[in-house]
Amino acid sequence: MSNPLIDSRDAFAARHPEQRIDLNGREWGLVDVGSGPVLLLIPGTLGRGDIFWQQIEALKDRVRILAVTYPSSGGVADWSGDLVTLLDRLGVERAVVLGSSLGGYLAQYLAADAPGRVLKLVGANTLCSVQGLDQRMPYALDLMNAPIADLRAGFGMGLGAWAAAHPDQADLVALLMAEVNGRIPEAELRNRLNATKTAPDLPPVALPRTDIVTIEADDDPLIPPQMRAAVRARLNPGCAYRFLSGGHFPYVARPADYTGLLEQVMGLALTGTDWGTGEERAL
Repeated sequence: MSNPLIDSRDAFAARHPEQRIDLNGREWGLVDVGSGPVLLLIPGTLGRGDIFWQQIEALKDRVRILAVTYPSSGGVADWSGDLVTLLDRLGVERAVVLGSSLGGYLAQYLAADAPGRVLKLVGANTLCSVQGLDQRMPYALDLMNAPIADLRAGFGMGLGAWAAAHPDQADLVALLMAEVNGRIPEAELRNRLNATKTAPDLPPVALPRTDIVTIEADDDPLIPPQMRAAVRARLNPGCAYRFLSGGHFPYVARPADYTGLLEQVMGLALTGTDWGTGEERAL
C-alpha cells in the first residue's frame, strides 16, 4: 500500500540527493538547498537530514537550508566542531540553528561552543541533560555491540504504541520504521544512540534570550513534562512555541504549522500557520 509521506519524502530525495562530505575525518550527509539567510537543520535519532523535507520545500526559495545527517563515528563535542568546519567550508558566517531531539542537544552544545556562528538557537523537542539515561532502555544496553535486532525492536515497540494511540499517524510511524530498519545504516544508528548516552554536560549558552527559541509538544512521548520545563528554564527563551499535539515529530505530523513557526523565526512572510505574537505561543 502506498504511503503518501514516504512517497513525498522519496520524491524530494530524488530531486535533492544527499551529498556525502568529510568533516574532520567523519563522513556526514548534507542536503544544501536554496539561497538567502542560512538555516541549519539537525535531526534527531530517527531521521536523516531529509526528514525535514516538507519545511525545506516550503522555504527553499527564500532560505538556504543545510540539513545534515550524522556520521557513524564521533559524539556531540566532535560533531559541534564538525558543524563549524562545515560552515567554514561553505563560507557561512552565521546560521539559525534548529536541532530536534538529539539534534537539539547538539544545537545547544554548538551555541555554547561557538556562539559567534549561531544567529539564533532553536531547541526543538529536546533535552538538556542525559543524567540517568544509561538506566533506561535501550541506552542501558551495550549500544555498540548489542544485536541490532534488539535495538530496532525497541524502537518498534515504542512506535507501535504510538500508532495504536494515534491511528491517524500510521503513515508517519511507517516512515520512521523505514528509517530504523535500514534507511539509517546500522553503524550510524548505533552511534547516534551511543552519542546520546555518552553526551557531555551542556555548557551555558551565552546568546541573548531574544535569539533563543524552544519548541515542544504537549503529547511528546519521549520528552516528559519535567524535561520540557527544564529545557525552558535552562535556555530562558525569548519565544517558546508549544504544539498542543504533534508528538515527537511535529515537523512531519503538522508541517504547515511548523513551516509557519520557522517563517516567524526567520523573519519571513507567512505562508504557513500564523502563531501570533508573545513570548509563549501555542497551537
